[in-house]
Amino acid sequence: MTTPTSSRGRRRAPTRIERAAGRAAALQKPRVILALLLLLALTCVMLLDGYLRAEVGGDQRVRTGASSSKVPDKVLDGGPILTFRGGQASTVSVPSKTIALTFDDGPNPTYTPQVLKILEQYDVPATFFLVGSMVSRYPSIVKTMVQQGNEVGIHTFTHVDLSYQSDARINREMQQTQLALAGAAGITTTLFRAPYSSETDAIDNYSWPVYKKLGGEGYTSVFVDTDSDDWKKPGVSKIVKWATPSGTKGAAVLFHDAGGERSQTIKALPQYIKKMKAKGYTFTTISGVIQKRSTTNQQAAAANTGSNGQTTTGLTEAGVTGTGTGTSTGTGSQPGSGSGTVPNGIAPNGEGGTTPNSGTGTRTTTVSRLQAAHRTATGMTLYEGKALIVAVAIAEWALPVLSGLLFVVGIAVMGRFGMMLLIARRHYRLRNKRRFSWGETVTRPVSVIVPAYNEKECIANTLESLARSTHPIEVIVVDDGSTDGTSEIARAAADKLGMYNVRVIRQENAGKPAALNNGVRNASYDIVVMMDGDTVFEPETVGHLVQPFADPEVGAVAGNAKVGNRNTIIGAWQHIEYVMGFNLDRRMYDLLRCMPTIPGAIGAFRREAVLGVGGMSEDTLAEDTDITIAMHRAGWRVVYQEHAKAWTEAPGSLKQLWSQRYRWSYGTMQALWKHRKSLTDKGASGRFGRVGMPLVVLFQIVTPVFAPLIDVFTIYSMIFVDFEAALLAWLAVLGIQLTCAAYAFRLDKEKYRYLAMMPLQQLAYRQMMYLVLIHSCITALTGGRLRWQKLKRTGEVGTPAGVSG
Repeated sequence: MTTPTSSRGRRRAPTRIERAAGRAAALQKPRVILALLLLLALTCVMLLDGYLRAEVGGDQRVRTGASSSKVPDKVLDGGPILTFRGGQASTVSVPSKTIALTFDDGPNPTYTPQVLKILEQYDVPATFFLVGSMVSRYPSIVKTMVQQGNEVGIHTFTHVDLSYQSDARINREMQQTQLALAGAAGITTTLFRAPYSSETDAIDNYSWPVYKKLGGEGYTSVFVDTDSDDWKKPGVSKIVKWATPSGTKGAAVLFHDAGGERSQTIKALPQYIKKMKAKGYTFTTISGVIQKRSTTNQQAAAANTGSNGQTTTGLTEAGVTGTGTGTSTGTGSQPGSGSGTVPNGIAPNGEGGTTPNSGTGTRTTTVSRLQAAHRTATGMTLYEGKALIVAVAIAEWALPVLSGLLFVVGIAVMGRFGMMLLIARRHYRLRNKRRFSWGETVTRPVSVIVPAYNEKECIANTLESLARSTHPIEVIVVDDGSTDGTSEIARAAADKLGMYNVRVIRQENAGKPAALNNGVRNASYDIVVMMDGDTVFEPETVGHLVQPFADPEVGAVAGNAKVGNRNTIIGAWQHIEYVMGFNLDRRMYDLLRCMPTIPGAIGAFRREAVLGVGGMSEDTLAEDTDITIAMHRAGWRVVYQEHAKAWTEAPGSLKQLWSQRYRWSYGTMQALWKHRKSLTDKGASGRFGRVGMPLVVLFQIVTPVFAPLIDVFTIYSMIFVDFEAALLAWLAVLGIQLTCAAYAFRLDKEKYRYLAMMPLQQLAYRQMMYLVLIHSCITALTGGRLRWQKLKRTGEVGTPAGVSG
């Protein structure tokens, strides 16, 4: 903030308002940033949840019918376990009378726990190929699964066909699933099963490079020998039949514990286990199969050495095809791997092999023979995994809450539109009846108070409009310490116009409430009209405004404020808001007898009522809302006079608009909090607390604060879900708003051409208003305080005759 300089060139100390403005400006930036961070957090939560549900980045393509000409025959004809030891492909078959029970697509919160219970009951281990997004959503199930002795493998993070994906996407799918496993159960794994895979003879030229890539990074790819086809839901007996291998053949058998309704699988599983045990079969995991084959190979090698006197290398036992030994260097697909080696397949004797740490070097971990594919997660892998689980938990909790709020906000918005239309129509018909009258016509003179602070551009226009008043008035201009010659300009204008009913009072700068109170104290008449120094009245405005005082119950009257500088985009947006929002709202509140605000641009009060509630308070930034609520609580009736029109200069820039609306919304919150005890007031004075305050809180604070959910969900749906449906829904809401706006314009006899700006207003202006309100809420919650902020005026709003419609 620059320090003002006097006309003699000497620097003078800033005024109290200038100092307060400087302090306020220093505090606003962090709160604006916090408001933006809240919206960013909301967006991130939605994107994360959408990614988990395959709405963001989802790919439903599944490749079928591709050639397998580039896939080695020994792989196509081999067993269901594929490794790349030493860079050479080899497959492992399941030994006879052995079942490697596998489950795909889990975990599922309904069916996976039932599967685990059955496995535990029959003392049967299994291998679960898990979808990473599901792991992150249901980590406790995975932890129980591993603790129970079952083995887990990767089934990608979002269940996509990897043959269509780039290397970067493949790495991401694997890494994120490893992180999910680390966060859920403290492990990573070397087992992998591709989504939509089946037997090895289904490997094609597009998926083969994927298996080679992952094999080179230490992963063991697992296929099936026998598919239960339980996902088809053919019935329990057929599931059992289709899962049974012929004769005494061993098999890797596929079931599903997720991916759809699995009640038939749950019923078939116990029958299948009992049947296979009765046939003499044993159950093991994928690591158990490899361990069993490895032991057989070692025994065969020892026998060959003993009989031939030499060592035979390679895997020669039946059921293992391909040769090659050694390790390959990891490329980072497994979280936690730095330099070092990544195990290929499973090391013999149940050893986990060499597991990389987060840095360089290796360590050896002994794990269960049936869980030999597991690696203990350490370092950043573990911490990142836990962070992922926490982030997902927040998203899983937040999205249902946000969806519920969205529903409530949607109902509130539609309810508000409905209430405004119905009640505004009734209000218009009541007030415009030929026989309607407030009582005996009010003709006595009234006092018009014009508080002014640095209003040199506007004050002459204001006085000129008052000079044309058809109702007898006295004008009191209260110069609140202006430094631009406002009082001199006011006196000169009054002299020029021959207005001998104008008094100019100067006071030390003390703020608008103090200026208004000064004017009330000096008023000569029992009715005082208050207006802003940048506002102009029509000739009949004062006459219309004071007529409700014919009713002795009326203590204050709100006029109809119009935007004068409406021929700019920002002005047109505010014009729509004034007509549709403020004035249509006031019709509703008037009929409900709970008017929350008399606009500072045009309002009238009984002088005794103002003095009775202590005058205009400096406790809040919204002194107009504060005095209105105080009038209600004092038992006075506050009404809306639509025919009393005032033309005001609205902010001409986004910065000024933000400043004004920020003050308004924050001041409204202050006023509501100040008068919170009105909720318990009795009788007529408590009507505002019982009716008005809940409506104001719901429609002016709660609904606008959460209204961005509608836009965020709409954009999200357009991009990731169904663009056409989301667009139609948005257009439907816009249509309802246009209908309300058109009706409001009809009631106020405004030209419809400004409604052409409404779609753009919904896309830009409304979002800014949301941010302003969120900013105000953060200020209120953090205990910030603001002072009066002077807006820059241009004086472009002249007399009403010069205002274009």
